[in-house]
Amino acid sequence: MTTATQTPAHTGAEGHLDPAAQLASAAAKTASAGFVPVQTRSERLTSFDPAAFGIPTGREVNWKHTPLDALRPLLVDEAAPHGVISVDVTAPEGVEQRRLAPGEAPRGEVFRPDDVIAAVAWSQEAEAPLIRIPAGVELDEPIVVRLTGTGGVAHAHVVIEAQANARGTIVLRHEGTAQQAQNVEIIARDGSALTVISLQRWDDDAVHAASHQARVDRDATLTHIVITLGGGLVRVNPSVELAGPGAVGRLYGLSFADAGQHFESQVYLHHKGPHTIGDVLYKGALQGEKAHSVWIGDVLIGPDATGTDSYEANRNLVLTEGARADSIPNLEIETGDIVGAGHASATGRFDDEQLFYLQARGIAEDEARRLVVLGFLSEIVQKTGVPVLEDELIAAIEDELAQGAAE
Repeated sequence: MTTATQTPAHTGAEGHLDPAAQLASAAAKTASAGFVPVQTRSERLTSFDPAAFGIPTGREVNWKHTPLDALRPLLVDEAAPHGVISVDVTAPEGVEQRRLAPGEAPRGEVFRPDDVIAAVAWSQEAEAPLIRIPAGVELDEPIVVRLTGTGGVAHAHVVIEAQANARGTIVLRHEGTAQQAQNVEIIARDGSALTVISLQRWDDDAVHAASHQARVDRDATLTHIVITLGGGLVRVNPSVELAGPGAVGRLYGLSFADAGQHFESQVYLHHKGPHTIGDVLYKGALQGEKAHSVWIGDVLIGPDATGTDSYEANRNLVLTEGARADSIPNLEIETGDIVGAGHASATGRFDDEQLFYLQARGIAEDEARRLVVLGFLSEIVQKTGVPVLEDELIAAIEDELAQGAAE
């Protein structure tokens, strides 16, 4: 992997141009350089300097499915006002919370921006909130971070750490409206068991581009769940490194896209240590004209990841005409000594046989469709392990179905 060194935020002559001029200038430089896109996820550039990436043109492998026009305000390294997003944290006793200055550990221990939006968010955020579950602490209740947007552009870098043998769940709730570039840095140290849930229930005009990067150490387990039910454009890209022997990574996702919404996740799971286990499952439902979901799953089993067992899958249920789901699974294996590895992808409409079976037993067609969708998505809902959240999500899915039926 090519890694650029950390540098200050871009302050050259372009910094005095308006955002549109910055975009045009950077795009011209990228085109004139004869840039050859990186096709393999493990070779992707990382840098703390936004200028190292240039401005995406839409031809790059990691941008070609994304509507870039909606992301323009987040591509420019320009200061944004504070207070755009209010933050309310509910945490059980024993959880440590403080703010990390640039260069203060553990900030930057894991995170390396791999696109321009993540690099801009890094350079813009002077301090990063830390949420830490101390060593040996087991939380009975989840930590809930409620993020409510009030409009405008916002940048954030959040560090989440579970110290050795800690146990806990953290829920990041996104509501209201904003154009947010968000970095989430996750560290699961030896023997810990950490669940991180990112819930997007934004208003329909919100834009949310997030880069989640995690390292899972020896005999630790990370369950990472992305649930997207609201927003205009939501792009949450988790990258998880199973670094230590016996590390386990469970990456799950659920989305329900309505007309005009674009929901995207580019997932990267790197098996680096021996005897690691990976399970990736994302499910999505779509309804309405120009409802669009994108899922790209990359799994790399490195040369030292002997004894690895890994599987990734993406399933999409298209409920109406005019909706589209793009699904691209990729698998790289650099050692022959593994337990197993595989990937799968399926996108389709309702199974007519399932509907016929239910209707033949006296269930009306609308109710039969509701039961099929709930059964399809509830597998992910149940993996959250938070009963109150599970009830909320089932109710939200039923509301989505009801709105779709009424249109």
